[in-house]
Amino acid sequence: MAETVHQDPTSPAAAPQETTTPAAAPQAERTFTQAELDAIVQERLASERGKYADYDALKAKAQQFDAAQEAGKTELQKAQEKAARLQTQLDALTKANGLREMRAKVSKDTGVPEELLGGETEEACTAQANAILKFATPGAYPNIRDAGEPPRKPAGSTRDQFAAWFSQAVK
Repeated sequence: MAETVHQDPTSPAAAPQETTTPAAAPQAERTFTQAELDAIVQERLASERGKYADYDALKAKAQQFDAAQEAGKTELQKAQEKAARLQTQLDALTKANGLREMRAKVSKDTGVPEELLGGETEEACTAQANAILKFATPGAYPNIRDAGEPPRKPAGSTRDQFAAWFSQAVK
């Protein structure tokens, strides 16, 4: 099965053939057989693979270089790196402990559970605790029950109340 490939006129394979008349009929497009296409593709694949042929060797050399650098470090350098890592961990733990203590103090002062406080400073935690207390204050919102109707105090005697309820229920 022969396939046709249209090549761009600037490529060397599609260079125009010399003709004797400049105003000749349009040039016929070059067609390739499947074998020619396979050969072109194989050439391109081989050239691309050739670019990365030494990848494994370079990777091995990079690992050897890293190992040589690590071996070349002095004991002092290794100890300094370890001390820097430990100092970073200590700073993080100290900050976390300070936050926990500050939140516990604000919790004790305001009565808001420590787990609800998330501020980074004492002022922020105090403001947050006051907002929580304001929200949680009973009586700040009306007592609503049964389909959203506010509670009413019944008027009249029990007999009148029952008669009014019964007349509504029978309707």
